[in-house]
Amino acid sequence: MFVPVFLLLCLSAWALVPWLGENFFPDTDSGQFSLHMRAKTGTRIEETARLADLVENSIRRVIPAQEMDSILDNIGLPYSTINYMHNTSGLITAADADILVSLKENHRPTAQYVRELRKRLAAEFPGNTFYFLPADIVTQILNFGLPAPIDIQIEGADIQNNRQIADKILSEIRQVTGVADARIQQTFDYPKFHIDVDRTKAAGGGFTQRDIATSLLVSLSGSFQTTPTFFLNWQNGVNYNLATQTPQYRIQSLQDLQNMPITSASMRRPEILADVASITRSHEMAVLNHYDIRRVVDVYAAIQDRDLGAVGRELTRIVEANRKLLPRGSFIRIRGQLETMRTSYVGLLAGLGFAIVLVYLLIVVNFQSWLDPFIIITALPAALAGIILCLFLTQTTLSVPALMGSIMCMGVATANSILIVSFANERLAEHANAVAAAIEAGVTRFRPVLMTALAMIIGMIPMALGLGEGSEQNAPLGRAVIGGLLLATVATLIFVPAVFGMFHGRRGAAQSGRP
Repeated sequence: MFVPVFLLLCLSAWALVPWLGENFFPDTDSGQFSLHMRAKTGTRIEETARLADLVENSIRRVIPAQEMDSILDNIGLPYSTINYMHNTSGLITAADADILVSLKENHRPTAQYVRELRKRLAAEFPGNTFYFLPADIVTQILNFGLPAPIDIQIEGADIQNNRQIADKILSEIRQVTGVADARIQQTFDYPKFHIDVDRTKAAGGGFTQRDIATSLLVSLSGSFQTTPTFFLNWQNGVNYNLATQTPQYRIQSLQDLQNMPITSASMRRPEILADVASITRSHEMAVLNHYDIRRVVDVYAAIQDRDLGAVGRELTRIVEANRKLLPRGSFIRIRGQLETMRTSYVGLLAGLGFAIVLVYLLIVVNFQSWLDPFIIITALPAALAGIILCLFLTQTTLSVPALMGSIMCMGVATANSILIVSFANERLAEHANAVAAAIEAGVTRFRPVLMTALAMIIGMIPMALGLGEGSEQNAPLGRAVIGGLLLATVATLIFVPAVFGMFHGRRGAAQSGRP
């Protein structure tokens, strides 16, 4: 009666798995966070800098001065195009800024400040976008270069219809519990002037479309790209670039733009732009993003106060519901940590099952029997139950380190069971009493099994506590090993001998012809 009841209790622990939650890796408190601020598209850099100062003041009101170490602002686009190419935070215009905050030691949890700032900044600065980026190197690596753990990416040439689908998905995922910092990375409202040249008037004045475009380019951007000119200083032998451009302070209004002179090589008297063209206001995308050549629209989102697996399941349902609305030639997929987590879980769970099968087959070869290896691995269900119970009691979610700890636990639990079964076989060969042999094995091997398990458990306690900075990453591994070995040790000393006595007792009775 003991064997089925114990086995049923171990299997019932699997009912707690849906309550554990799933994460790729545990969150760590590195004592820093990175806040990205995006003002209204088209904001000048001076106004962005003023807004960044106001945001800094708001941050200082949330974080006590004794915990604040430093604040660093990166405003606008990087000067070097190389830095811009490798930028992943979303710096696309002068309206963007990264605010990097570093905290001192013995600070309160960083996630608590991030949670408070998400509420405060949205209320104090309406019309602006704020989202938090991975600040430490570990989280940046786990995101694989993305600025958020979840990326719903829509690919296709029909960018306007894809944008409508992205807006619909964005409004839906904002209603999902646990989703934070949801936004569309690309901006579609960058202000621009559309200059429509009247070709008839331009031709009547002796101007071509090229003349007008060249005049505008030289006046607004400079002449170096169109007609590079150099001045050689004979005294030091250095070539200097010469560029012609209208001073920015001379173009302060739409009227100044309309009065811009238009010249041509064949015309001696210049005209103004308003004579040959009309100017209207419109909008365009501030930046174009491509993935595998196709243009994309990215909907990014982060996770707060909920596990990634639960949020991912709801987001997957939303994506699948909107997939049929995509225009022809467009595709949608979920990238980021969610995709990597699912792939890693499949691989690790398959590795766990393969490890159990491989251990069983290896023991079969050594024991030259199919029954004894089966008795040995009967301790593994208890080990898995212990892992689940320990994670549940410590409120630790499933993660890659936890699954790695589960695989480690299988080896130690199997090694202890081998000690019991091998000694029981020796005693069984002496007096042919399976029950007595099982009891003697449990009593005799009690100390070696307990010492082996305790050595592993005690060694894992510092890792399981996760007291050091960044040690939260490895804490699930230690907790999984401790929980698995605790119940596996109990099963090795009590359950495995009982199974040995039951199976070998029946075999002995069958060989002797007793009922």
